[in-house]
Amino acid sequence: MTAVADMPRPSPRVFVQFCRPDRRYDPLDAIDIRYEAEGLADDPPRAVEHSVLWYTEGKGEEDLGVLFFERIVDQARLPPETTAEGFATRLPPSPLSYEGVIVKIRWCVRVRFFFTGGRDYVSEHEFTVGHVPPARMPRVEVS
Repeated sequence: MTAVADMPRPSPRVFVQFCRPDRRYDPLDAIDIRYEAEGLADDPPRAVEHSVLWYTEGKGEEDLGVLFFERIVDQARLPPETTAEGFATRLPPSPLSYEGVIVKIRWCVRVRFFFTGGRDYVSEHEFTVGHVPPARMPRVEVS
C-alpha cells in the first residue's frame, strides 16, 4: 500500500488574463496581466515569480531576454492568502514575434511557484508582439 506522503501532488493551474483577448500587441504597447492560481491549498508556495520575456527556438544557440521580473515572498500576497495577482509593463521596440523556418522568436508571461519541499511549478502563456508574417520555404521549381 502506498503512503499518502508518496502520492504525487496535483499540479497547480494558472489562468492568465491579458488586457487584450487576442494576445496581440504592438511594440511599445503597455501590457497588463492578471493571473489566478488554483490547486495550491494543500501545498502553499513560499515564493512566486512572474515575468515577461522572449526566447528563441530553432537551430543554433537559444537566446532569452527578460523584460519584466518580480519575485514575491510576502506571505500576505501568496496563496492561500490571495489567489489573484497582477502586474503591468511596457513592451520594447524589439524583438518582434517571428515564426521563421530556422528560428522562432516567442514572447510569454511566465508564472513560477516555489514550494517549501523544494519543488517548483512553471506556467507559460504566449502572446505576440508586432505583425511579422510567418516565413515560408522558397519554392523550388523543377523542370
